[in-house]
Amino acid sequence: MNAKFNSLINQKELVLVDFYAEWCGPCKTMSPILQETKAVLKDNVRIIKINVDQYQDLASEFSVRGVPTLILFKEGKMLWRQSGVVSSKDLVSIVNQHFN
Repeated sequence: MNAKFNSLINQKELVLVDFYAEWCGPCKTMSPILQETKAVLKDNVRIIKINVDQYQDLASEFSVRGVPTLILFKEGKMLWRQSGVVSSKDLVSIVNQHFN
């Protein structure tokens, strides 16, 4: 999984990673927010979800201590990071700030 994940975040496009857990209430709140964000941004961002229970090595590598944790990458660089629920409006704004 690490090699595939690294190839995803090293692309030229923006990649928003949602580190989540099935048992996490706020993570369930984020799902429709991420769908709405994708609908607005279309191909300007790729959104992927990483289950921290299944991929503990990735969660550890990025020091994910709480879920949900959202991290925006471009060409392997972390551009933005936040834990907790983020509104679609805020996510759209954040992605647009980094979209060239």
